[in-house]
Amino acid sequence: MPDTLTIKDNRTGKQYEIPIESGAIHATDLRQIKTSDSDFGLLSYDPAFLNTASCKSKITFVDGDAGILRYRGYPIEELAEKCTYLQVAYLLVHGELPSKSEYEQWVHNITYHTMVHENVKKFVDGFHHDAHPMGMLVSTIAALSTFYPDAKNIFDEKSRDLQIWRLIGKIPTLAAFAYRHSVGMAYIYPSNDLTYAENFLSMMYRPSWTTKYEPNKTLAKALDVLFILHADHEQNCSTNAMRTVGSSHPDPYSAAAAATAALYGPLHGGANEEVVRMLEEIGSVDKIPEIIRQVKDGKRLLMGFGHRVYKNYDPRARIIKKIADQVFEVTGRNRLLDIALELEKVALSDDYFVKRKLYPNVDFYSGLIYQAMGFPMDIFPVLFAIPRMSGWLAQWQEMLLDHEQKISRPRQIYLGYPERHVP
Repeated sequence: MPDTLTIKDNRTGKQYEIPIESGAIHATDLRQIKTSDSDFGLLSYDPAFLNTASCKSKITFVDGDAGILRYRGYPIEELAEKCTYLQVAYLLVHGELPSKSEYEQWVHNITYHTMVHENVKKFVDGFHHDAHPMGMLVSTIAALSTFYPDAKNIFDEKSRDLQIWRLIGKIPTLAAFAYRHSVGMAYIYPSNDLTYAENFLSMMYRPSWTTKYEPNKTLAKALDVLFILHADHEQNCSTNAMRTVGSSHPDPYSAAAAATAALYGPLHGGANEEVVRMLEEIGSVDKIPEIIRQVKDGKRLLMGFGHRVYKNYDPRARIIKKIADQVFEVTGRNRLLDIALELEKVALSDDYFVKRKLYPNVDFYSGLIYQAMGFPMDIFPVLFAIPRMSGWLAQWQEMLLDHEQKISRPRQIYLGYPERHVP
């Protein structure tokens, strides 16, 4: 016997059997529950999608209660330890880890497309010197759609592959150009002989083309692992934006620009910046008890603790905490680390936080690592967008090939005036 949900409408006394599939009911099945023939039917009201599944996906699995994150079935801990970011990007997009030959071709294709059209530099030059790098990134990603009109062929597999290579390859270049423009330095072009993370560090920090620069291997590896941890995270705000905009079938650059804009917000991609600002405001370990008291009194938020999904220790935070030690051996210990460690220790031993399951999330330590590596705080969300591009594209492609998906168009509950007339 199939799983069903029996609903009795106390307004009419009628009873309905609603099928249950994969632990969910189809919201449109509620439409049959009416009080009259003219009734539109019952709606479900769920602001912020707290309990509504918008799609079926095979990409990322998150169990927030158990603190589990898997890409295509692989635990994030194993991927971070044994894989490169580009291997994980291939996994997200194609569903399986690449063979040696597949990986070599994938790396070649992405590396080949790291260069951007020279006119893109002119576009970046048009921004004011103090424009936020994330604003520049949103704009330049959107502008790429005008350079590649073939990207509109979204149901052509070869065209999709090409745009995926282009977007994963070019976003570090666009990000580095935005940074270099903000500090008034000449742009550095990609280097094909460097790894993905090394190339980004080179474009960020190489003084000039005439100056020799070799990215530190430890820092490049740490950045690569951070890219893996940020590559995808189920149906978060920016991924939902990618799917929603993509559902109207524009080119992927336009959809990716919308996703990047969603990531721009401090509640999403800017969270680790808020953590660093909080730690700088605290200033010293002796002020932590007062900060904890203010949090418990509802007078302030403890940034970097708690998560919409995770009700356990964020598995990415455990990995990042280990990476921090490796980075600080190279850069020197971040002066804010002692405050962060003590804050975590105090919070995790306090019933207020334990009962509310407020554990450190991925943002709590990532900002300290980025700061130690020399990244300014306003580029933190840019560092998030670079790896998340592969996750967005995997989700975008899955959405396009899902026959159940249509253009996104939520319903509303109208609470305004009934019909009225102009006097």
